[in-house]
Amino acid sequence: MLEELKKEYGDGQRGIRIAVVDKKYQMVTAPENAELIQDFLREEVIGELTRPQLETLTVIAYRGPITKIELEQIRGVNCSLILRNLMIRGLIEQRKAEDVEKYLITHDFLKHLGITSTRDLPDYERLSRDKNLADLLERARESHKSINSEP
Repeated sequence: MLEELKKEYGDGQRGIRIAVVDKKYQMVTAPENAELIQDFLREEVIGELTRPQLETLTVIAYRGPITKIELEQIRGVNCSLILRNLMIRGLIEQRKAEDVEKYLITHDFLKHLGITSTRDLPDYERLSRDKNLADLLERARESHKSINSEP
């Protein structure tokens, strides 16, 4: 199958190529599209953060590490695209713990704010331990468990 894909994408007529290194295959951007992709990524990385991105980043900073489900329960909307954009910017990272993906802020985010720890964020102790928010997240976890345990 991979050889067929290499032939199909190796014709020079597509924006994607198949790169092979040490028996590992990867789809890569065609060289003639490099400038277009660089401009797109530069805008993704350099442009100002949107309000939804700032809200998401704030929740992760105060409540992280946090799962996508918990984050979406707090925000009330799908956060997939926002999470992707924040990871591209290097402001958050994703880690797997106990078979669950969790999001947390990066050292670059802390450096950007000029702080060395999340505890240096305004009202961190109070906001990171908010009882109402903790109850909401617990209900979300229970709901998710019951949905996933149904036959």
